Amino acid sequence: MSAAPTSVPDVTGPAAHRAVRYAKFTIGYNVIEGIIAIAAGTVAGAVSLIGFGIDSGIEVAAAVVVLVRLLAEIKGGEPDEAKERRALKFIAITFFALAAYVTVEGIRDLFGGEKPDTSIVGIVLTGLSIVIMPWLARAKRKAGLEMNSRLVVADAAETKLCAWLSVSTFAGLLAFAAFGWTWLDPVAGFVIAAFAIMEGKEAWEGELVCDDGCEDDDKSATATGDSSCSDGCK
Repeated sequence: MSAAPTSVPDVTGPAAHRAVRYAKFTIGYNVIEGIIAIAAGTVAGAVSLIGFGIDSGIEVAAAVVVLVRLLAEIKGGEPDEAKERRALKFIAITFFALAAYVTVEGIRDLFGGEKPDTSIVGIVLTGLSIVIMPWLARAKRKAGLEMNSRLVVADAAETKLCAWLSVSTFAGLLAFAAFGWTWLDPVAGFVIAAFAIMEGKEAWEGELVCDDGCEDDDKSATATGDSSCSDGCK
């Protein structure tokens, strides 16, 4: 089992440079993905596809935060835990904003009788993301754990959410194209909102980096009376 990140990232090794490349790729890919998804979603009237596009924008914002901090630290800047916590909270807020948007739009469409059109572009786009995003999330998380960076691991969790959203949106768009069920689009949006709230809460509380290591730490903490994980998560 990989060790959870400690409070001081290592920005001198190859993992940090890989993390920089992943952040740059994330920005470039998601800018293109977001533009296409929002445009296609607007044309088709598909709230889930628009929400997917907005999530791509959130992914860009998070990746920019990560990239700026990584480049500063690689150039010799000292890690600043306060800035890292603020960055994590910023990522969390973007999750909550996405959840609010797709929930409001989903309820409006569900009860307003809005009928989206089939979006072949959306199906192809989300299908491509099903392939790319899981790989990118794993690569980011591996780099983040190797360099002991909370921020990179949190960004990997956001990319993992994007992968799940790709699956949810793809399934909804494909099922609607096949069966014409109008309720599938807002329901897919509600799934997006649920994932966003869950990940946003974990980002806000700093729990995203506790996926690996905390379970074992909790066992030892019970014996020692210390309720915190070794990386500082509660």
